[in-house]
Amino acid sequence: MSSGRLQVKIKRVCEKKGSRDSPKPHRRAGGGRPQTCSPCRSNVMAEDAEREQLCSDSEDLFGDWDSVLGDSILGDTSLLQKLDATEQQDHPGQTPFKEELRLQGGDQSDTPPRCSNRPEEEQGPLPKRRSRRSVADLVKRTMLGNAAAPAAAPRTAVLKKAVVSEEISVAMQAMESISSQTTDLGPFFGLPSKVKELMHRLRGIQKLYDWQEACLNLDCVQQRRNLIYSLPTSGGKTLVAEILILRELLCRRKDCLLVLPYISLVQEKVRGLASLGLELDFLVEEYAGSRGRFPPVRRRNRTSLYVATIEKAHSLVNSLIETGRLENLGLLVVDELHMLGEGSRGAVMEMTVAKVQHLSKNTQVIGMSATLGNIQDLQAFLRAELYSSDFRPVQLKEFVKVNDSIYEVDPTQESGFRFSRLLPFKYSSSMQKTDPDHIIALVTEVIPAHSCLIFCPTKKNCENVAAMICKYLKGDFLRHREAEKSRLLQDLQDGGGGSMCPVLRRTVPYGVAYHHSGLTTEERRLLEEAFSHGVLCLLGCTSTLAAGINLPARRVILRSPYVATEFLKRTQYKQMVGRAGRAGMDSVGESVLILQEKDRSAAKVLLCSPMENCYSRLLEEDAKGLLTLILSLIGLNVAASLQQLQDFLQGTLLCVQQRRLCTDGGLQDAVLRCIHTLCSKDLITAADPHAATLQVTRLGRAAYKGGVDLTFCHLLYKDLSAGLEGLLLSSFLHLLYLVTPYELVPQCSPNWMIYLRQFTSLSAAEQKMSAAIGVPESFVARKAAGQTVKKGVDAAQAQRLYLALVLLCLLKETSVWGVAERFQLSRGFVQTLLSSAAAFCSCALHFAEELEELWPFRSLLAALTQRLTYCVKAELVPLMEVAGVMEARAKQLYSAGYRTLTHLANADPAVLSRTVENLYTKQAAMMVASAKMLLSEKAAALQEEVDELLALPADLPLPDPPRSQP
Repeated sequence: MSSGRLQVKIKRVCEKKGSRDSPKPHRRAGGGRPQTCSPCRSNVMAEDAEREQLCSDSEDLFGDWDSVLGDSILGDTSLLQKLDATEQQDHPGQTPFKEELRLQGGDQSDTPPRCSNRPEEEQGPLPKRRSRRSVADLVKRTMLGNAAAPAAAPRTAVLKKAVVSEEISVAMQAMESISSQTTDLGPFFGLPSKVKELMHRLRGIQKLYDWQEACLNLDCVQQRRNLIYSLPTSGGKTLVAEILILRELLCRRKDCLLVLPYISLVQEKVRGLASLGLELDFLVEEYAGSRGRFPPVRRRNRTSLYVATIEKAHSLVNSLIETGRLENLGLLVVDELHMLGEGSRGAVMEMTVAKVQHLSKNTQVIGMSATLGNIQDLQAFLRAELYSSDFRPVQLKEFVKVNDSIYEVDPTQESGFRFSRLLPFKYSSSMQKTDPDHIIALVTEVIPAHSCLIFCPTKKNCENVAAMICKYLKGDFLRHREAEKSRLLQDLQDGGGGSMCPVLRRTVPYGVAYHHSGLTTEERRLLEEAFSHGVLCLLGCTSTLAAGINLPARRVILRSPYVATEFLKRTQYKQMVGRAGRAGMDSVGESVLILQEKDRSAAKVLLCSPMENCYSRLLEEDAKGLLTLILSLIGLNVAASLQQLQDFLQGTLLCVQQRRLCTDGGLQDAVLRCIHTLCSKDLITAADPHAATLQVTRLGRAAYKGGVDLTFCHLLYKDLSAGLEGLLLSSFLHLLYLVTPYELVPQCSPNWMIYLRQFTSLSAAEQKMSAAIGVPESFVARKAAGQTVKKGVDAAQAQRLYLALVLLCLLKETSVWGVAERFQLSRGFVQTLLSSAAAFCSCALHFAEELEELWPFRSLLAALTQRLTYCVKAELVPLMEVAGVMEARAKQLYSAGYRTLTHLANADPAVLSRTVENLYTKQAAMMVASAKMLLSEKAAALQEEVDELLALPADLPLPDPPRSQP
């Protein structure tokens, strides 16, 4: 090694040593060299040659070992003199040295025994053959023998495994003794070269960008200090995080937590990392929606990567704190760190990061963020260094369109724009009325050869734009990838249980579709896959697509500078235009913002102003975030007094920004108000807030452990307690009513005629239950007749029961399409209701587990959570557990003979893609890898339970020592 690099010695040891009692070569009675017959000698020479060839084909396993041997063994003249003297004498003193070599490098069981055909009387002393070089050859040949695999396993496979083990060992030793001068930790940023091979094979990544290498070689990264790195969208931020995660999992053998903002992103990442987990022997566990175990299963021999949404990450960290396992978390990676400034989810993210930093000094925190105006505040909060770059793999050109003129965005110009060109188009008068913004002219410049995204202000506008464009496209578009579009239409129909959106039926043949939250999860997945593979060339979408899954396009068009009725923010605009340009496919990406003259001045501010600032949300909504944080800190025994709470809050973003945010008194006053509020709600008790007397009540503990919004915790307890008095078990309706999310109630206005029809179809027991909760049939009938209802019936309860009826129909029919049509709701809302109910049911379950009087709900809600999570027939549930497998795909797999998780985990991806219609080979490989990972996770959990049951208790009473006899 060169000077200045970390010196690490490696000792290669065979995986399976032979027995020390294995046969030894025949020797003369007086010692001397063992004799070998010609056939055996030739076999040994051939084996040595094979071993040397096996190792030299790929690399020199020993590198500078010759010089090492020369310095250590050959340089020792006294040792060589002893060897020469031993060889000249007919004395068994030679044996110990040779035996030592054998014991260090594997026993004789690894080498065929040598025989001798010479008569004993003819076996005299052999002439002296050894030189100093021969000793080096013997050592090297012995070590080569070590490297060779036993005959029971393929030698190349065992050799590769040995190389990977060595490289991990090198990285681990380097990590333990790292200094600020050391940046080169191993073959691939401190990871075995196998990781680099996997990145190439699984991701197609041959070389990292310059900024990625520079970031990974930062001193703060090498020394495991906190880091925020900020780049534009599509700059390759995620790959750096994955390499750091792999270093923590493989080298330091610590668990990692990756926080992502949306369930779809969590599921995509779980699928994408499953193959790496299988190859490198770590687990990938999903924490999203109703999935995830609290606390996670303790792994003794394997590390885990938890991939979680913001809310689930907070619950996971709470469970690790409670069980004293937070120190096992080596790395916390937060994607979209700028979401700290976005509503209640930002408050939850801040709580999670603050708890990890306060309670685990060995956990490194990495934040990935868009560019922010006050990112220095985030640095102070994370106590992190900052790496920023404006790198993009594809150049982005930003334009605006006003009337028929295209202007390039140029902040150096006084107007903010520089004229570029006139838009060429030939419109008829009717076409001009239909498309006054010339969207068709803009898109036909790039499609179908390239892809295009059109961001629209509303969901309805997405559908209208897609339909309008197809009305004027030529017939050539119908013939472009026609067969694949036909298969996509069939998949959409199968996913809808025979139903299909009429807009998609008209637009998909042209390669055009829309994408927004009104689609089902299955529809969105199919359209996203089709767009990423070029089957669809244009999507009309809302801004949520920019914040979610990565779907880059050659040109991005912003239909309007508004989202609904609000003018775009700088961060939203940057997210949308950041989707322009596909790395490896396009040389340039283009964005076009369509403006009206009245919006021109506002657009200049949008395009030329600095990025928005990010502020703590703990004090938003009457300090709901701070109330939740204080409750959990008291419940987790992190703080029991005002002073301890203040000490903790010194490490929050709120503290960094308190001069700006704490306008009504200081931070201490805000904490005192929260303590008073929590006491008044009977969530904590405080004899003296200044003394260590703060304690959580049973209800408070249930609220924070269940992750229940404090706004609804009393209402939930009241509903569950009342439900016990007359719980209806002959139907799911009563339980469904109890787990219908409170926050969705205002979003639904019942159709009272439909409500009445569904109500009258209920059984007598169900109608009696409805009346018991305060919604009698007479009330629904009067509302359906349009009459004024004077009797006091809580409207919220009636709306909640209406949503419970929707859920009941879903459990009976399982078809989102059919239920949506029956209740005249969008199918996207119906699916959102289903997933939200599953998540809230899981929260209610954990809530009930902390309250003894609610014990009947423990088993009832556990079963209901699973039903709501999958909402399919029982035989499809094992397949639906695999990340990314939806109902339609599960039916295809079941019909093809893949009926269990074991079937899918052992499937050949190539065969699977041929067997299952419209399944790409890459998708099949990810599906199989996810199934294997899930199966491995289940098996590991069972093994941990077995080991725990059979383990000797640490506090087992020992027998009294025998008393001495007098």
